[in-house]
Amino acid sequence: MSRALSIELRRSAAPGSALILLAVGVALLYLVAEAEWSAGWMQLVMAQRLYLALLWPLALAAGAWQGRRERQSNVTELFASTPRPRASRVVPTVGAMALTIVAGYLLMGLVGGLAIVSTAHYLPPQVAAVTAVGALALVAGVWLGMAAGHLLPWLVTAPAVAVAGLGVLLTIPAATRPKGWLALVFSPIYEMNLPEDYATVPGRVSVSQAIWLAALALAGLLLFASSGWRVRVAALLPVALGAVLAITVMPHHDRLVVDAVDPVAKELVCARDEPRVCVSRVHEGLLPEVVPQAREALTVLAKLPGMPSRVHEDTTTYLPYVPAPRTADVALVTIRGGKTGDLTSKIVTGVFARSYDCEKGPDWADTLAAAYWLIGRTPVAEEPDVAADALIRWRELGKLPAGEAAARVTAIRDAAVGCK
Repeated sequence: MSRALSIELRRSAAPGSALILLAVGVALLYLVAEAEWSAGWMQLVMAQRLYLALLWPLALAAGAWQGRRERQSNVTELFASTPRPRASRVVPTVGAMALTIVAGYLLMGLVGGLAIVSTAHYLPPQVAAVTAVGALALVAGVWLGMAAGHLLPWLVTAPAVAVAGLGVLLTIPAATRPKGWLALVFSPIYEMNLPEDYATVPGRVSVSQAIWLAALALAGLLLFASSGWRVRVAALLPVALGAVLAITVMPHHDRLVVDAVDPVAKELVCARDEPRVCVSRVHEGLLPEVVPQAREALTVLAKLPGMPSRVHEDTTTYLPYVPAPRTADVALVTIRGGKTGDLTSKIVTGVFARSYDCEKGPDWADTLAAAYWLIGRTPVAEEPDVAADALIRWRELGKLPAGEAAARVTAIRDAAVGCK
């Protein structure tokens, strides 16, 4: 068996399929939206799952191409005349295809991990489950493709099943609406796009998806390995049982992944020295970059009395909305996507900004004017109108006596803290 598997690994479509999948997967990671998964390992594996939208059809096509090999080589009758049953003959082939496809998927994740290994110190256990479900989806895809290629050994089968697979993945959400949880059962890519930095995938979601994909994989294996219509009809049984069991396991609530938050990822990890600077556990690797900028911001803020003396990462989540604790002695700073950028001005500006759920307080132009008056340079804003207003108010502050300007800036801070 090992010799036959070795031969299949060298001479079948398995290594070429894995290399194509690896190349496409790495290109998707680095060329499409690297910023969306650079925060940590969970975001990386969820991005991999999202890109199954293209990788799964590729696995179907690779399987279909391999599945028609016997007919293409005109050896079907020769193999059928041997005493060895077909089921035992196909084991090396299906094993080689599954092993290489999974290896390509795992290598895709490792190559992506090279970009974040220096900063992504937090590795939640759910990463393994999300990765395993993605790998199982590809195994199911390649075995179903092999079954299609065996039953329909035509040249057009491979591209046809690829297009069909893509169509199925794209239509599942609409076909199951308004039950979003049902789409999550049958689609390995659903709700995996644009994960937040504290995102996670609940365990029951992964278990349900694994059940369904294992049922699909078993059905594809039975269809490919069978030589009679009875076994082919019986292949529908695991699909039906898998669907029922997966639906039973999946919680019947919508937005299961979108609203899921990992509380451990939100826990604060602090630098040892004073003044105290803390970031969330998922951004612990960024602490050496955050600390000097945060302490520079605290030095700027110390020019006025009553300003914050500590800096914490703003761990507010918006889906669902759970605000971070706000106290007068703590400056909050938002860190997203595993990048820090210019945190000094962001921290100082945040001190003069009202909270997300505050309808009163200073407007953004006043916030920028106050912050950059304290920093000592021209205010910067993305919106031209806001930047123009902030510049006018910043210049007005500059024309005032130092004491009066400081009092006005302090009043903006008090309005932001008190939401008034």
